[in-house]
Amino acid sequence: MVRDMSLQEVLQGIVSLVVEFTQCDSCLVYLCDRDDLVLCASNSHHEAQIGRVRLKLNEGLTGWVARERRLLAISREAYKDPRFKYFGELPEDSFEAFLSAPVIARNKVVGVINVQHRQTHQHNGGEMEVLTTLGEQVGCALALARMAPQTVESINHAELVLSSVGVRPRA
Repeated sequence: MVRDMSLQEVLQGIVSLVVEFTQCDSCLVYLCDRDDLVLCASNSHHEAQIGRVRLKLNEGLTGWVARERRLLAISREAYKDPRFKYFGELPEDSFEAFLSAPVIARNKVVGVINVQHRQTHQHNGGEMEVLTTLGEQVGCALALARMAPQTVESINHAELVLSSVGVRPRA
């Protein structure tokens, strides 16, 4: 996230990191588009579904995570959860384990990261903590992506922080 990369490259890098760390079979990143969550990045071969798979904020486990702003971990039979939404075109519809965290920018949910395993998988604290942290980092990357490069370069970062706590920087 510190290099000059496109937002799509950043998302794909995060997906790769999650897959490597969790040894999952699928990592999907959904981002908000008004009242929808749209599939924007994946480690799987979902190129045709990127931008096309959409769900409402009141649909599925992913929508629940976005609405509730909470991590969700299901170790087995995630597809039997009453909140589950079946897509039909995604192989993940039959995966056993599901771990999901909201993507948050400036205290607002802007997306969701899903991690899925084909087989039963007990998610450990490290996996949950990393996914939660990455959700926050992706949110920061999205917020920064909206800023013009010259704005980021021209900010006096020390002054910004110090003024927020009532300290005046030296002249």
